[in-house]
Amino acid sequence: MGRGKLRIHLGAAPGVGKTCTMLAEAHRRVERDTDCVVVSAETHGRPRTEALLTGMEQVPHRRLEHGGVTVAEMDPDAVLTRRPRVALVDELAHTNTPGSRNAKRRQDVEERVRETSGMESAALLERAGDVEPWNCAGRGRPVERPEDADVEVPVGDHMAPALTGRVPPAEDRRVLAAFAAQAAVVLDRRRPREQADRALAEGNRIRTALLADVSHDLRTPPAGIKAAVSSLRSEDVAWSDEDRAELLEGIEDGADRLDHLVGNLLDMSRLHTGTVTPLMRGTDLDEVVPRARGGVTEPTVVLNVPETLPMVDADPGLLERAMANVIENSVKYSPREERAPAAAGALADRVEVRVVDRGPGVPDEAKERIFAPFQRHGDAPRGSGVGLAVARGFTEAMGGTLNADDTLGGGLTMTPAPHAADARPEDGPDDRGRGLVTAQDERRTS
Repeated sequence: MGRGKLRIHLGAAPGVGKTCTMLAEAHRRVERDTDCVVVSAETHGRPRTEALLTGMEQVPHRRLEHGGVTVAEMDPDAVLTRRPRVALVDELAHTNTPGSRNAKRRQDVEERVRETSGMESAALLERAGDVEPWNCAGRGRPVERPEDADVEVPVGDHMAPALTGRVPPAEDRRVLAAFAAQAAVVLDRRRPREQADRALAEGNRIRTALLADVSHDLRTPPAGIKAAVSSLRSEDVAWSDEDRAELLEGIEDGADRLDHLVGNLLDMSRLHTGTVTPLMRGTDLDEVVPRARGGVTEPTVVLNVPETLPMVDADPGLLERAMANVIENSVKYSPREERAPAAAGALADRVEVRVVDRGPGVPDEAKERIFAPFQRHGDAPRGSGVGLAVARGFTEAMGGTLNADDTLGGGLTMTPAPHAADARPEDGPDDRGRGLVTAQDERRTS
């Protein structure tokens, strides 16, 4: 049986010629010896429509009694028995008389299409692996699993056309399997292109975010530096030593902020291009963490990292950069007058530094997103949004981990955990102390 067609004539209003167009096409087909019958045609008393019906074979209607009135309706069974090459049906949106097999005439047509084509639906199912769920790559009126279909034609281990309806003969199934195999090839070839398109779109998104979010932060420190320098050079004002010191402090602070931002952007670029090569060696946290605290003023962060902590296997420079970003993030979100303690200590083969803030916290569904580049959660203070991405990237490059967890009582706890080095301090495990890092908000921005 050849592939059938369903042609529908649509019109914007009654009387625009839908029925006449359908009947005129039928006459042309009859002249070419095509077997055509009229199943339903509404003339509405129009002479031209009635003239076009002349000479056309019409399938008898069913007679139904409703409310004491005899009503003529389309007879799907008579159409299926007659099996014409072309069947003409008018008024597809017609509501059938109560008691009919289907509520709508279009459902009668769908029934004929299903019967003559031999199936009710077709779906091309695929899955990524033997234990993965089935996904529908293409469908008609679908099934969700191969076992729900009346006919399954396997194409490899991870793809299967699934059909419902009348079971086709073996020859047709072989043809279907051949077409399904071609469809599988097309899908396999299309998938890498779609992945490349998604990667390109993500790259464009990151570049857009870089321009939108970082441009402000790149302009702000130079603007402050320029204003302070212009003030100092002004000959109209006699600055006191105290004012001059304050302006110089502002210049230094702006330069530090700009250096920090540019450093993070360069580090992010290195991570994305895979050019970060850690130089691993035994490293003391009590040396690295104080240097990481250098970008925050002395009253803000109080450190207590005992010398008895085991050494960690890390690149000192990368570890310092990662710790600096984590501490700065804690400072940024901690309430102004409240200290947020954190503890550092050995745990199995790692040394954890738990840096805690008492800020608004982050919901579970957003905890991983804050480690992506150019991300800031909620009403976060302005910043480039790359600090935590750099911190995690450097930590993982050294074989460690950096995770975010809820703080008991509210807030967020960041836990960088580098591997402990093979070389241990001479102190026994019972002598290993626990360090303390506390952070208090200075409203600094990265």
